[in-house]
Amino acid sequence: MIKFFEQTLLGADGYGFVIFVWVLGALEFSFGLYNKRWNKNERWVDIACYTLPKLVIKPAVAFFGLKFLPLALPGLKGTFTWVPFFWGALIIAITDDLTQYWYHRLHHELPWLWRFHRTHHSANYMGMAMASRQNVIYSLFFSQTYVTTTLVYLGLGVPAVIVKGIKSVITTLAHSSIPWDKPFYQYKALHPIAWVLERTISTPATHHAHHAATTDDGVGYYKGNFGNMFFIWDIIFGTAHISRQYPAVYGISHYEADPWYVQLAWPIFKSNVAGSELAADGPMVRVDIQKAEASEDAHPYDTIPINGRADKLQKGPVYI
Repeated sequence: MIKFFEQTLLGADGYGFVIFVWVLGALEFSFGLYNKRWNKNERWVDIACYTLPKLVIKPAVAFFGLKFLPLALPGLKGTFTWVPFFWGALIIAITDDLTQYWYHRLHHELPWLWRFHRTHHSANYMGMAMASRQNVIYSLFFSQTYVTTTLVYLGLGVPAVIVKGIKSVITTLAHSSIPWDKPFYQYKALHPIAWVLERTISTPATHHAHHAATTDDGVGYYKGNFGNMFFIWDIIFGTAHISRQYPAVYGISHYEADPWYVQLAWPIFKSNVAGSELAADGPMVRVDIQKAEASEDAHPYDTIPINGRADKLQKGPVYI
């Protein structure tokens, strides 16, 4: 009975999370926080990216995983069932989220991977629907999916259900257009809590910065803040930027509404938008022309593409 309750109510695909998503979505719409930027094309992108992984990709990975793992790891099924729930949850949380941090970061640092992740950054708004806005190939090869599937096979199924449910809530809230973390920055008495909170998990302020269209204002930081459930990875690996503010502009400056099915399944489909990174003859990473032209004496070799944009060379590490 307890196991049934945990899986149906608390899991990432359980009733509890579904209810949470619907309530959060209703709040976002009632407050008009999408600011009428959720047009037909963007709706189809978000809806398709939200439903396809849940209806096709995740079940397929689970099915083939259960077929493959007994062949790859014979006799090891349930090996970790003796591990106490707390330690099992900790193992799942660290391995799942740390592998996703690096998977996510590499899609920003390696230009040839960027286009598979571009869909997640193309929207000029933030909202709970953004949490699942990913190209299907990016979703299919989620590193943490396979790591977690293996750990479940080894006997950490119940901890995985709970941890994935908690992670889904945190990542959804981090993408939400509701700045629920704002009171922690406004009231001095809550500042100590804010200091710990923003360095532990992803919050709207830190994750919205990752979706900003620019870094020029000192708030946006698409060159870092890669953490999903845990922001502490960014602290540890030096990719963190904390401003306790929210970007004024989101998305990619050169985005011109590539068709929803292209964003969902590039490179199977190609964009009809000339010059798009998703077009048949498009660049691997498109430089933000407006920023490059902002300086009259700027030289092409003085800039490098960052997340589909261009920033002047600077001392120290630069994350593409």
